[in-house]
Amino acid sequence: MVKRLISSAFVLLILVSLASALQAEELQVEPDRTQLYEGEVLTLTVTGTTKIDINLSNLFDFKLSDLPSPDIEKVEPDFEILARNQRYSIRTINGDMTGEITWTYQLAPTKAGTLTIPSLTFKNATSKPITIDVISGTAPNQSATGQISRHGFIELSADKDSLYVQEQLVLTIRLFFTGNLIRGDLSAPENPNAIIEQLGKQREFSRYRDGVNYRVVERRYAIFPQQPGNFSLEPIRFEGQARDANGKLEFLRDSQQLFDIPVKDIPPGFTGNTWLPASNLTLEQTGLPSPMQVKTGDNLTRKLTLKAEGLPSEALPPLSVTTPDGLRSYPDQPERSTEVTAAGLESTLTQTTALVPVQTGKMELPEIRIPWWNTTTDSEQVAIIPAQVLEVSAGTAASVTTSTPSEGKSEKSSETTTSAVNNVLVKSSDSVWQWVSLTILVLWFLTMAAWWQSRRQGINRRARQSVSALDQEKPTFDKLIDAAKKASPSTPVLLTRWMNIRVPGRNFRTAAEAVAFCDDPGLRDELAKLQEHLFATGARSETSDGWDAKALVSALERVRQTAATAPSESGLPPLYPKGLSG
Repeated sequence: MVKRLISSAFVLLILVSLASALQAEELQVEPDRTQLYEGEVLTLTVTGTTKIDINLSNLFDFKLSDLPSPDIEKVEPDFEILARNQRYSIRTINGDMTGEITWTYQLAPTKAGTLTIPSLTFKNATSKPITIDVISGTAPNQSATGQISRHGFIELSADKDSLYVQEQLVLTIRLFFTGNLIRGDLSAPENPNAIIEQLGKQREFSRYRDGVNYRVVERRYAIFPQQPGNFSLEPIRFEGQARDANGKLEFLRDSQQLFDIPVKDIPPGFTGNTWLPASNLTLEQTGLPSPMQVKTGDNLTRKLTLKAEGLPSEALPPLSVTTPDGLRSYPDQPERSTEVTAAGLESTLTQTTALVPVQTGKMELPEIRIPWWNTTTDSEQVAIIPAQVLEVSAGTAASVTTSTPSEGKSEKSSETTTSAVNNVLVKSSDSVWQWVSLTILVLWFLTMAAWWQSRRQGINRRARQSVSALDQEKPTFDKLIDAAKKASPSTPVLLTRWMNIRVPGRNFRTAAEAVAFCDDPGLRDELAKLQEHLFATGARSETSDGWDAKALVSALERVRQTAATAPSESGLPPLYPKGLSG
């Protein structure tokens, strides 16, 4: 314990002696090179020596903050100080103890050109200025001729040199470095007027370049500019540390900026209501019979699938589908999904609708058209599902009878009971038939009781479903108000969804049907203004710039107070309407 205390005291004595040195004899400043490229890091070594005055009286007055150091801040703003370190050593010259302090600084030039490290001062010693040549551009890799090799650098590449507003741009960022990376910070692309999504996880691999084996980190991003004009990104920056094969610590630093990319506005000749710039877009339909012949009461499941390459799923519009009066329509909520492919994002919107024909005759399913812009051919194209005619014939009696199993059982039970009673009257002397008749009578009563209980359970279950739907009314209305305030294109969809909950059994298919039911001219006018605003923005995306939502919000709250909320007995429209079996 005493030896440890003496050793610690001796170390402190040396440090204090350095802090209270009588005179600085010399100051040496040595850069590891006098020529480097932009983004490279310069190592500057500063060495100062002092005579040590050993004085036990100041041994315990040592403060780390009192240790001397040169005025390295003078290198700013031409250089950025990334890191600093210092070490001490003691030597004896002609019986005198001399302390040597070595400071190591990592400096990054802030610009290209001829820069100067000014004279530094330590105690009474001053160094000489040093000139550093910083070459603009990227350093060449090491080759057989012995050229300089960079230890870490960034490469940027984009798949397009021009694009349309909201069109996908794929940006690839590759970080090349040598040695074992200890730490590193690679920035992500940023632009406030663009939607930026990373495409999957980063890749790591090795690549030879001019005889040098680099480790590479690759990241890919899908970028969707939201405004026309010149599009630019903030510089992509990297700062890190690595150790080379000899264990030497190296500072890695680089920055690269993507070239400006012109972004074109929506072509004036585009005929669609929703701007869809994609490399490919398809519209498919499944679920309808072939040939198109059905009977009243049949259940059909129509599925429409919209796929787009180069767009996020949120950009795909809901499919507006109308059906003739002779078909009852029960649409599900659209399902959206997005996948990452080698070419970027691939999105899918699936809309499923249950159809039940309730009238006989020929019924036309209207044509569905989705105009979109082919970014490969730079032209408008239209995805089409042609109009189709559905031939509906009358359903068979058997099918109708099976639709009401409870009533059939009741009638059959009544006939059986009547027969049983007659048997009891005719053959009252036969005790066997009496017991048989009594058993049949008991079974009839049990059947009636089971039917009644099943009917009550069905009513209660439908009532619970109606109450559950009403529980969703307020959250859905809150989403509708929020969308209206943000001028979101999803406002009409949310209005239709909320009205179907608010007024059960009406089965509104479009916002126009819901507005017509409300019979509120103010709501109709404000929705029309919202559509005009979305069209005027050009991008057809969610933007509240220049949008005053007060009148629309007031109209929605007024409709909420007047719209009916009482559910019908079942909470749903009848699947098989009255008169179908007749």
